[in-house]
Parts: sequence; C-alpha cells; structure tokens
Amino acid sequence: MLKTLSDLYASEDRNLAPYAMKNQGSRGRTRPEPSHPFRTEFQRDRDRVLHSRPFRRLEYKTQVFLNDAGDHYRTRLTHTIEMAAIVRTVARVLGLNEDLAETISLAHDLGHPPFGHTGERRLNALTLDHGGFDHNAQAIRIVDVLEHKYPGFDGLNLTWEVRAGLIKHRVPGVTSLDGELLPPHPSLESQVADLADDLTYYGHDTDDGLESGLFVEAELDAVELWREAAAKAEAQGLRPGVEKHRSYAVRCLIDSMVGNLVRHSDHLLESHHVGSPDQAREFSMPLIAFSPDFAKKANELREFLYANMYFNPKVLAINNHAANQVEELFHFLLKHPERLGKATRDRVEHDGLHRAVADYIAGMTDRFAMHEHANLKG
Repeated sequence: MLKTLSDLYASEDRNLAPYAMKNQGSRGRTRPEPSHPFRTEFQRDRDRVLHSRPFRRLEYKTQVFLNDAGDHYRTRLTHTIEMAAIVRTVARVLGLNEDLAETISLAHDLGHPPFGHTGERRLNALTLDHGGFDHNAQAIRIVDVLEHKYPGFDGLNLTWEVRAGLIKHRVPGVTSLDGELLPPHPSLESQVADLADDLTYYGHDTDDGLESGLFVEAELDAVELWREAAAKAEAQGLRPGVEKHRSYAVRCLIDSMVGNLVRHSDHLLESHHVGSPDQAREFSMPLIAFSPDFAKKANELREFLYANMYFNPKVLAINNHAANQVEELFHFLLKHPERLGKATRDRVEHDGLHRAVADYIAGMTDRFAMHEHANLKG
C-alpha cells in the first residue's frame, strides 16, 4: 500500500512522543517550496545532505589520523555514519523524530576543514580578525550559502529545525538564527546528536588508538568503563590482546554508553513531565544526558583519549605539519586570489578575501590540500 504524505504525518502523530519535533510543527524553509507527495520535510533534508558534495568530501577528511594513514582508521565520513546509526537507535527508543535527528547527525561535520581539529585551530588563528573559524558555524554557512544545486537559491534551503540543530554552542540571549534569538537548548533530536557525537568517538577512537598502537589494553585498564567492557569480553571466553577481544570490548563499551544515555534521558523526560518540543528547548538543563555517575566515568575515558591519542606527540607532530601546510596555502591564496575556484572568487566582493580563502581551504579534503601544497612548493 502506497503511503502518502498524510499517512506519514498520521504515523508521527501515533508513534512519536509529545516532546518530539513533528514535521507538521516545522517552521519550514527560508524559501518556501511545494511539499513532496511521499517524503516529509525532514526526509528531504536528509537526502539533500546525503547528495551534497561536502558530505562526499568527508570520506577524505581527518578524524584523528590523516586520510592516508591506513585503510581501517575512521574518517569524518565513517565517524558520521557510525554516529547516525547510534542516533537513530536513541531517537527511536525515546520516541523522537528519527529523520530530524539523523539529518542533524549527517550534517554536523560538513564544516570541518582538512586535517581535523588541528586544521580548524590553525584556520581560526588565521582569521581571528575576520570573524574566526568554527566548523559548526561553517556547516551552517555550507547549507545556507556555499552549496549550489537548486534553481532559485543558494545553499540547500534546509528546514529551520535542522539549521538550528547545527548550532551546537549557544549563549542564552545572544545566539541567534535569521535574526531571532534561539532558546537556551536545541531540540531533543539535536541534543541526541550532540551527545551521540561524543560517545561515538569515545568508542571508535578507543578502537583506532589500539589498532594504531598509540596505547595498549593494559594502559586502558586504568579506565573504569574499559575495565567493565573488557570484563564482558573475557566472560565470552575472549583473551585480552587478541583482535576479537578488542573488537567485542569496544562493542560493549559503546553499548554501555548508549544504554545509560537512553535510560537516564527517559528518566529525565518522564520525571520532569516534558510535554512539548518548546518545553524541552526552554528547560533549565539539557534533557538528553548520561547519569551523573556515568558521566564521570565517560569523562575519565575522554581524558585518557586526550592524553594518549589526540595530544600524543606522534599525532601532534604529523597534524601540526599538516596545519602548517594549511597556513602556507592560506597566505599564498591571499596573494594569488586568481588561484581560487570561480565560485569562491565570485564571493570575494561580498564576503571579503579572508573569508573566501577560508571557505576555499575548508572545503578541501586532506589529499587535495596536500596536492595543492605540493604544487605550491613545486
């Protein structure tokens, strides 16, 4: 039986919780468009993100290790896909809008420049006098301005709810969208994406760190969450130090984080009698969260990863070398704007040269940035 748009709306009314964001409650798009006969607005947003060039470029952008470091390490794309899978699970269990939550997940890293957070920090330092650079703000810029796919407007013309969900860091009374102050917290679907982002990289970066040899399981034994996950693997007859033990322990690690997240978030939503999306956004605290005791354990794992992986001298040396390439490219393109792509050159008069150069470099993949730098040096 063909399900029309009205059937999909009726399904939301039946199946979603009262605090979920429904399509019929959407504030719509900046530029109104006719509705689709059998896709909701959030489904259309998801597809627009999936079919965009910035999404495809995530395949060749750094998560922790540079793109050419090895075939099995996570990239921005694989991180995004793993995160989106977790987000759909959490949203479904809590009765939230899966399509909205997934779309925010798929778009959340579109603004990342090459070479990960190291490249981002360098771009920010280079543009401090011209608005700075933040990958969350750049994601909004991409979906609002930089993509060119549709007749009649620039950007992807996504719904207000998706665009608001991409604004991760908010200052009450200050942060705005389209000239309107935003509530203290994003939608519950966006809160799910935010916390799922963290727990996803806690899990897969633990896996990649072990795979790379930056640390070993014996060092991770100092982390309570890992000890609990490793014990579950051993209970299955798997010996520490073998690949199956590591893989199963990482699975148990992620499962424990997702389990605590859904159970404690459900407790918060029920105990505070949250009855609408607006009530959730205006609440005094985030309602998607780990329990306090579990949050301490998750933070212990996070601190371990920062000390032993993200700020590992070997990783920093490689990433700082890559960030130096970003800086050299930036200064070269300021002096030679004719080397920018045509779409970027067309924006120089409106946006200024520094912002246009930052846009151009931020859109590069790791390998394209290295290729361009090699051409520059050659």
